[in-house]
Amino acid sequence: MARSRGDPRVLFVLNVVLSSLFCYLVLRGLAFVGAVEFTWVLLAGSTAALVVVTRLVTR
Repeated sequence: MARSRGDPRVLFVLNVVLSSLFCYLVLRGLAFVGAVEFTWVLLAGSTAALVVVTRLVTR
């Protein structure tokens, strides 16, 4: 059990949920200070990019 890497589907879903929450908070903060305009497309793109980067780093 200590060497178990877990179910990859659960890890992927957790990665997507946590990445989207992080990107949402960052984009809302940047929109608050006027650096960017918050859009759902920007949220989706930044979440996808963060999921890919996280996957590459944790390989």
